[in-house]
Amino acid sequence: MFFIKNLSPKCLSVVKNPPLCYIYLVVLRRRVKKLKVFVPDYYLDFECIAEKCRHSCCKGWEIEIDDETAQYYKNIPGEFGEKLRRNIDFGEGCSNFILCENECCSFLNEKGLCDIIINLGEDSLCQICADHPRFRNYFEGRVEIGLGLCCEAAAVLILDKKTKVVLEAMIDDEDEEEIPDYEKAFFSLRDAVFEALQNRSMPIEKRMEAMLKICGGKLPEKSVSEWVKIFLGLERLEESWTKVLEHVAEEESFCVSTDEVTAEQLLYYFIFRHLSGGLFDGRIAERAVLAVLSFYMIQIAAKQVGIYEAARLYSSEIEYSSENIEALLEIIALENEVFL
Repeated sequence: MFFIKNLSPKCLSVVKNPPLCYIYLVVLRRRVKKLKVFVPDYYLDFECIAEKCRHSCCKGWEIEIDDETAQYYKNIPGEFGEKLRRNIDFGEGCSNFILCENECCSFLNEKGLCDIIINLGEDSLCQICADHPRFRNYFEGRVEIGLGLCCEAAAVLILDKKTKVVLEAMIDDEDEEEIPDYEKAFFSLRDAVFEALQNRSMPIEKRMEAMLKICGGKLPEKSVSEWVKIFLGLERLEESWTKVLEHVAEEESFCVSTDEVTAEQLLYYFIFRHLSGGLFDGRIAERAVLAVLSFYMIQIAAKQVGIYEAARLYSSEIEYSSENIEALLEIIALENEVFL
């Protein structure tokens, strides 16, 4: 067990390695209980820009189809049903859309629109297509849903927000159940982090320092070129990301290239999306450091391609690869000094 100190009257105690029974309980409760749903206050303003999108989520991804939808597609009659079955690989245990030569989904038409939606309606999409770019973080009595920066429309919505982000209840069953100590501790910790990040009386660098102190983390002392070498060693998808990294390597030091409000929204996003994973792997400090590292990599990449494209590229290349996230957390864990 480790302790987070000096957080107002709330004395936090976060368990470094939650027992397996806790993880099992969370999974079980998801299945049998209607969960409260919390979202950032910009969430309902999101709209897919469809054919206007320069980086379609229907291109370059191997999209898996959930079993229920795959079975539904197998039984669609007529000409479009035949097209579905010709362009889906119904493999054992996993089905996915077959990509064309240009790595586009077979159902992305020449106008940049989805033929499945046109022919069958949005309700006929598989789970991944219906959810994207949304992500979910599950707790015992609630689920938090956010929008991923890999989507250019979501990136603009998130980074252009001028007011402080507030988490709002989208679905609330009004039951006041006892929250486990694990989650009480986590939410108290995260509230303190959010408060520090949104303290606009302080420069953003000081806010990051306060956040890292709360979480007990420290960014490893590496040069920009050293970090770039690490990122070049990770799995990469787009050649444009490689080119950005190669240009970034020439920078002497990290910097903040955007205004402070945009910087705040970027940091809030990474904490909201990734810190909760520490409940399951015990790496609260490392995940806080990952948020700062991600922030700096995007800020310095923005000097090359602009903040929206830098955020989209980073998210697509790093956040959507569990191997890349795990590799960075391991590097941070090896070198990070934890002051607790």
